[in-house]
Amino acid sequence: MKLSSSRFGFRKYLHYSTTAATVSAPAKSGDSLYRRISPLGAPTVSIVPVLDQWVEEGRGLKKEQLQNIIKELRRYSRFKHALEVSQWMSDKKKFQLSFSDIAVQLDLISKVHGTKLAENYFNNIPEKSKVVEAYGVLLNCYAREKSVEKAEAIMQKMRELGQTTFTFNVMLNLYRQTEKHDKIDLLVQEMEEKGIKFDKFTFSILLNIYADLSQTTEMDRIVQRMESDPNVVLDWNAYSIAAMGFINAGLTEKALEMLKKSECLMLTSKRRRSRAFDFLLTQYATIGKKDEVLRLWELHKKTEKIYNKSYISVITSLLKLDDIEEAEKIFEEWDSSELFYDFRVPNFLIGAYCRKGLMEKAETLIYRARMKGGKPLAHTWYYLAAGYVDVNEMPKAIEALKVAVSAFKPGWKPSGPILVACLEYLKEKGDVEEAKEFLRLLLGKGVLSIGIHDKLSSYMENADLIAQASRLMEEDAVGMDGEVTENLEPKQMGDLFMDEEIKGMSELK
Repeated sequence: MKLSSSRFGFRKYLHYSTTAATVSAPAKSGDSLYRRISPLGAPTVSIVPVLDQWVEEGRGLKKEQLQNIIKELRRYSRFKHALEVSQWMSDKKKFQLSFSDIAVQLDLISKVHGTKLAENYFNNIPEKSKVVEAYGVLLNCYAREKSVEKAEAIMQKMRELGQTTFTFNVMLNLYRQTEKHDKIDLLVQEMEEKGIKFDKFTFSILLNIYADLSQTTEMDRIVQRMESDPNVVLDWNAYSIAAMGFINAGLTEKALEMLKKSECLMLTSKRRRSRAFDFLLTQYATIGKKDEVLRLWELHKKTEKIYNKSYISVITSLLKLDDIEEAEKIFEEWDSSELFYDFRVPNFLIGAYCRKGLMEKAETLIYRARMKGGKPLAHTWYYLAAGYVDVNEMPKAIEALKVAVSAFKPGWKPSGPILVACLEYLKEKGDVEEAKEFLRLLLGKGVLSIGIHDKLSSYMENADLIAQASRLMEEDAVGMDGEVTENLEPKQMGDLFMDEEIKGMSELK
């Protein structure tokens, strides 16, 4: 399970707060500045004219309002607009930037313009402003780029200024990502010697590390320590990491125990429960617990508003359990809902039909989806191509593969055996020109290199294509597994829990 180095409490680390009365969130009704900015979602559209116009209208504007707007824009990953507000606040309004303001601006520069410009900004800020917060942002930039030496240099500087749990979390995760496992124990030992408290992110990173190494005894030890730490507020995420580690180690019962603990904590949580439900569904399916999948799905429907992603999670979980009939029932529920028609939902069922050779059912579902305004995905056509090859309907396979190759982004590679089967069919058919046209399509979309394209064109006329093409497919790194799947796990485990408590870092005076 991947963890993002930029998520270990980072937004908590940078979040604004004031020592005065609590600042309310930006107004979202009536004529407010945030209301004017919010619809301008495209990053190519500057929001500076909106800020200027607000002032020209003689409207008042406090620094705290701008800080709140920056916070909201960052929450929705609108980093370019957040940076525009931050720079406008200092350059045009001439507000004095606090240490927190500078750290936030540095972070935004790194996200919008990259680490090089962030370094330039850092080097040009006053020495008195180069405090822990600013160094922490720079540390996070280097960790994001997996630049170990630069990160270690910043970490050494922070040892002089003062360290936090966050900085250790960033380094622990960096060492995990770069597989420098020998440095992890030393860093943990340093935390303990300096009295740096572990937080839930520390425990989650360590669980991931030991899961990577299949060290289940260490995972057990970390779980026990986490449960006995009175300073750590347990949540479902850490247990879900432990569950995945035990699953990968083949310890199904231990994994089930962790999933049950995760579920109990998830049910008491008030935030991001839908994402938790989705994740747990897929994990119960991974250990073959169909009854748990169906039980949790019914509970999910009773307690949360269901969106497309949840339907995708339960349908793919049931398909993983090879229960097409139950997956079809869930699909009918979705199809009768008023949710946006997301073609990914039927697409997984189409893929299952194709893998089982149920091509008529796949074709019928595609037709039905298109009648509802759905647009088949590139994967849809590839599923069809693979299915047609399996049932030896080669003309259909070739046409579907042509559409798939055209629809995918350049550089995508189809399965070698499927591609070879299509080329062999064209050769046996004696249609060399059609075969060469097909090869030109593959070349133009980056599926084949020029050298492999030229060799295959030659083999189409005077060689044993199957033997030669299979070898060339391997040379050209064309996929040989015969199946395209979409990643159904969370984008990153960091996205499941690093944003949970966006509560504030106190501004330094």
